[in-house]
Amino acid sequence: MKKILYIAVLFGIISLGTSCDDDFMERYPQTSITEGGFFKNTDDLKTYINGLYNDGNLMSSGFFNDDESDDVTFKTSMGDTWQMLYGQLSVASASGWDNWGSLRSVNFFLQNVDKATGNEADINNYIGIARYMRAYFYIDKVQRYSDVPWTDKALGSDDPDVYKAADSREFVVDKIMEDLEFAAANISSDMGNKTRIHRYSALALLSRFCLYEGTYRKYHPELNLASSADRFLQRSLSASEEIMNSGLFSISTEGAPSEEFVDGGGIYVSMAYRALFQSQNLSGNPEVIQWSDYMHQKRQVGTGRVKGLDYGLTRALIETYLMNDGTPFTSTAGYATKTFGEIFKNRDPRMAETVSYPGFTAVGANNSMPTGGGYDQIKFYPLDPTWKESSGGTWQAIVVYRYAEILLNYAEAKAELGTLTQADLDKTITPVRSRVNMPSLSMATANAAPDAFLAGHYPNVSGANKGVILEIRRERRVELACEGFRLRDIYRWCNGELQAVRQQGIYIDKLGAYDVTGDDIPDVALLASPDDESPIAGLPDDVKETITKIAVDGSKGIVLEHGTYGHVMLEGDKNRVTWENPKFYYRPIPQTQITLNPALKQPYGWN
Repeated sequence: MKKILYIAVLFGIISLGTSCDDDFMERYPQTSITEGGFFKNTDDLKTYINGLYNDGNLMSSGFFNDDESDDVTFKTSMGDTWQMLYGQLSVASASGWDNWGSLRSVNFFLQNVDKATGNEADINNYIGIARYMRAYFYIDKVQRYSDVPWTDKALGSDDPDVYKAADSREFVVDKIMEDLEFAAANISSDMGNKTRIHRYSALALLSRFCLYEGTYRKYHPELNLASSADRFLQRSLSASEEIMNSGLFSISTEGAPSEEFVDGGGIYVSMAYRALFQSQNLSGNPEVIQWSDYMHQKRQVGTGRVKGLDYGLTRALIETYLMNDGTPFTSTAGYATKTFGEIFKNRDPRMAETVSYPGFTAVGANNSMPTGGGYDQIKFYPLDPTWKESSGGTWQAIVVYRYAEILLNYAEAKAELGTLTQADLDKTITPVRSRVNMPSLSMATANAAPDAFLAGHYPNVSGANKGVILEIRRERRVELACEGFRLRDIYRWCNGELQAVRQQGIYIDKLGAYDVTGDDIPDVALLASPDDESPIAGLPDDVKETITKIAVDGSKGIVLEHGTYGHVMLEGDKNRVTWENPKFYYRPIPQTQITLNPALKQPYGWN
């Protein structure tokens, strides 16, 4: 019985979404699609592929990946990454490894597509999309487990490959590359409204994945694959360059590049940057390569005044943003003890488009201090209150690939290869910064005096290009904040230990009342305990009745760094375990799956 259940989960029946083509599901129920009764023409191929778009294992924006990175702090343990960091993850408790039915859906299509008749280019277009999706599926598997079983057929219950051993990372990655190269060569260049996979989507995934794999091999000695790293970096470079040379995409600069938020006094914002994350239609945005329009994806954003007190952005992220003159915030006097009202002054405008600033008011929410261990996220927060959904999410467009990422990939790949020039920076980093009126990056200056704050985050970066590599990493973290890149970035750079430290948030200089809305009326009170209201004894009675009271004794999940002052920290974060290298860069296969298939072996250290 266990083996039957295993097969049903691991290589289950075809699972297709229904929203794209209801007629398809009426004609061919999920459980009875037959090879002979379908796959007759290109219309059948289109219908089948449309169904696969609703499978998150084959197609996703991935922005929730940031939720488990060092950019974010949670009060409660979320996914397996947090469980691992708190010492709660084991082979017995591990989840995952149960979505192989999505792969079978793709392979079922690919092994039957040759039955269809029609225009060869159209058929190859759908084959290319299917192979893109298979590559996407396996990219996630490799990034979680490294060695995994590769299969390019729809396995049945009597197929011996159901119980095969894992293939090597090198073998699987080469297969991924074959799929992506076919996809890039055969998928149509017609972008339509940019909500479906097209040729430039495949090139964008090549750019992204090859940068990941190249740097992962370079910085992870346990793989013993550093000698092949440059091959992937070169392909990331060439895929990026093809997108850049197409002339089809550019950094979106609609609206003022940056403007001072007068009511906030020296707080700078960027309407052009904001438009990428607060829109319900991105089809006309020149920066967007592909976006998600699944009835407008629901995105939960923010904390405190926006969502709740369980989630926040970290001090480390906030301190990464430069001053608006291009100098490091961490080089300013007293930066570590600047208060909530002070840190936003004269900063990179992207900071106020990502983090709730003094004076920001959320639609339909109270004005509590964003103290869920960190700062309040407002990136993706809806411009229109009608977009907000009752559970805390918003219905709006979500970017899958955008041109700024491609430029950042290009710059990083060149820097890691040692071929970066100032001219390269001028055509990649400069346009990204210019959108928000930030100064250009000087390669000579960066390399002459590498930033100590960044060097402390990434101690394994060395060589003549150290300074500029660090600055490109800064730019990537800032530009792509909360878009799903950070966790895999610090993993590929072999800096996962940044997660294992106790994360910090806002600096509080003393207990008492604080105004966080900019109206000079206190909104929140930080107290030593729930019963000690002495710090607010002098407030008017009407203010004391409406103010949000938060104890910092751990009873509400938060504490202050030094008891009555310091950075806000999560009480539970003191339980984080010491980072184990290389074990923690991988996730364990559930023991139940090892029992069912003894040929499988646990990744590094999980035995």
